[in-house]
Amino acid sequence: MNLDRIGADTLKSLVWPRRLTLLGLWAERISRAFWPFWTILLLAFSAAAFGLHEVGSLTQLRIGLTVVGVAALAALASGLWRFRRPGADEALARLDASLPGRPISALRDAQVIGAEDPASVAVWRVHLARMAGLARGAKPVAPDLRLSSRDPYALRYVALTAAVMAALFGSFWRATEVAGLTPGPAVAMPGGPVWEGWARPPAYTGKPTLYLNDIAAGEVEVPVGTRIQIRIYGDQGAMEVEQTVAQVAPTPGDATIPAGLAGLSDLVVSQSGRLAIEGSGGREWQVIATPDNPPAVEVSGEMGREADGRFKQGFTASDDYGVTAGRVTISLDLAQVPRRYGLEPAPEPQEPVTLDLPMPMKGDRAKIGQTLIDDLSEHLFANMPVSMVFSVSDAGGNQGEAAPYAVTLPGKRFFDPMAAAVIEMRRDILWNRENVSRAMQILRAVMHRPDELSRSQNAAKRLRVLVRAVEAMDQPLTDTQRDEVVKELWDIAFIFEEGDLASAYERLQRAQDRLEEAIRNGASPEEIDQLMKEMQQAMRDYTRELGEQAQRNPQDQGSQGEGREITGDQLQQMLDEIERLMKEGKTAEAMELMEQLRQLMENLQVQQGQGGEGQQGQGNGAMRELGDTLKDQQGLSDDAYRDMQRGRNGEGGDPGALADRQRELRERLRDLQDGQLPGDGSEKGESGRDRLDSAERAMREAEEALKNGDLAGALDKQAEAMQAMREGMKDLGEAQAEAGREPGAEGGDRPPRDAARVDPNAVDPLGREPGDAARIGSDKNMVQNDPDQRARDLLDEIRRRSGEAGRPDAELDYLKRLLDLF
Repeated sequence: MNLDRIGADTLKSLVWPRRLTLLGLWAERISRAFWPFWTILLLAFSAAAFGLHEVGSLTQLRIGLTVVGVAALAALASGLWRFRRPGADEALARLDASLPGRPISALRDAQVIGAEDPASVAVWRVHLARMAGLARGAKPVAPDLRLSSRDPYALRYVALTAAVMAALFGSFWRATEVAGLTPGPAVAMPGGPVWEGWARPPAYTGKPTLYLNDIAAGEVEVPVGTRIQIRIYGDQGAMEVEQTVAQVAPTPGDATIPAGLAGLSDLVVSQSGRLAIEGSGGREWQVIATPDNPPAVEVSGEMGREADGRFKQGFTASDDYGVTAGRVTISLDLAQVPRRYGLEPAPEPQEPVTLDLPMPMKGDRAKIGQTLIDDLSEHLFANMPVSMVFSVSDAGGNQGEAAPYAVTLPGKRFFDPMAAAVIEMRRDILWNRENVSRAMQILRAVMHRPDELSRSQNAAKRLRVLVRAVEAMDQPLTDTQRDEVVKELWDIAFIFEEGDLASAYERLQRAQDRLEEAIRNGASPEEIDQLMKEMQQAMRDYTRELGEQAQRNPQDQGSQGEGREITGDQLQQMLDEIERLMKEGKTAEAMELMEQLRQLMENLQVQQGQGGEGQQGQGNGAMRELGDTLKDQQGLSDDAYRDMQRGRNGEGGDPGALADRQRELRERLRDLQDGQLPGDGSEKGESGRDRLDSAERAMREAEEALKNGDLAGALDKQAEAMQAMREGMKDLGEAQAEAGREPGAEGGDRPPRDAARVDPNAVDPLGREPGDAARIGSDKNMVQNDPDQRARDLLDEIRRRSGEAGRPDAELDYLKRLLDLF
């Protein structure tokens, strides 16, 4: 009695797991039996929603519907034949199979042997109690809904994807039209003729198709271009269609009406009017045709000029259904051109420039606001008065134009006098080829004393060669020759403007000249800002060059001691003040301050650093700090590795703290790069700086990996960073050593300041040799450096651990990287 009670109580506790398992069995068997049925239904719905039934004739449509119906019925019948209704016992058996030892079956067993023996009964009771405990822990068994063996081509997924796309981009109303096209009572009714009608607006309107049978007599509003189709069934001539909404061409005498139809009308609405079906059961509507208004566009804001010559012009456009495309036509405004010098002759015919307007890639286009950005600096129209006409179009083919916009088309401006002269002659040649002789004469005059005017001898030589070549050509020039000449003139002017000066002081003078010329000519704020940045960069280069000269020739400082001294911060303050004055429109004060700066730079001594430490001392200090940074990075990598190991045991640390330490190390490395590193300008020095840049990028990626909790990925990036730092410090150390051996360098042939403290025969515990000038690491393989016993022991231990396959994968990868490095 008690034994039966144990089984009964246990089975009662399994009511919900059994019910949920039974529900899963239903889902499993329904999906296996009926997946072909709903696959066919979804495919049929997708085809109807995308309007596939509108492609063929009515007969083809009916054949297709018949095939789909037969296939669906066959799939349904097959599913009903294969479906087996699951029972509660099946659910209990599946639940029992998911448990170890099948305890539910054991609870339903009865003791046969030893039922009269008290000891045997006691053992049986203990067994049942144990099985009851296992059964109470039963969880619902999830159904197996995988159908890959039954559907190897994944047709169910194809149908589901098609249905989702149809729901998003198709039309449900199109799917409902299919019911009206199937054979039905419309033909078989004995009460007389019947009719059906549809009104399909243009697709770009986004409006649904209207079924005229569902619309009562009265007013109906449709867009212009709506296609109205009316089919009449029954006796021919019993019903007629009368309308004033469309101009219909006369029907040819030999035109035939499809079988089964008494009449067919196909109209395209072009105006408002009357639409009626005359006859028994007919209907009449007053059709209101909504016109498709042309789009509108207008210019917004003033035209802007970028420092590199690009122009920016905003515009807004709108349309009732959406703007599809637009363009702007730029033509020369000849009436506004100052007709003097090379512009006196009549211009050669110039085709207007047409640019496509940018359109948003997504979203509503009923009203848009965009900015046209383009560069026509090399065109004749650049910096000339032009007329711009903006036009847009919609899907209906309507177009709208804005009023002509008169403006001076921006282009790149040249502030160097030689460059400006070359560009003006280039413009004259493009204006009319009659100006070629005059332009060559002026260019020859400009080149009379190039040393006094030109800052680029290379550009001056190219200009002389071009002038001689053009003068040797037959006049007038052909189109090809003219295009080649103006292209070369553009390149030459660009070199004059940008320069190829090797001297930092000459670059500074050129930057100052260009900025002054831009202020005089009323340059745009963008151009002033760009030229200001160029002058600041030239100032930094010049002050760095002066500092290097002071380091190389300290004996000259005594003779220059009476000159005026100024720090880099004071120079920056002067530049900031000039920039402020220009932004406030005080050009006279800005020009005066620039003249003071020019005079100051002629006899300038820049204080580099504090306390008089030389370049070599600063270089040694920076190298020591790089070594400390590398040491700290190694420590962080070790901590990250230990955290990864503890994380596998459920004792992981805080990745955020490691990410903060990584960020601090990256910022420290960046500060060192911005400071005074050795080897500036040398090949080794630049190579070392590039490697430190790579190390900083690897640190940044390691920081991101630590933030995301990816310790293994962070370890890889930290290893890359350390390797790049070692190689960079090696290159910087060699560059510093080379600089120390140069004649006249600080210290001459003396060893570095810290050389006496370094044991040249010393090696670190891994057998690596310290490099020159505070280098850390060695360019030799560790096993080739004759390591001591401690280095051999460490290498043997690393090799031994890397050969143990039972260690974690991350640890084995780490050991492998150690062996690859050393």
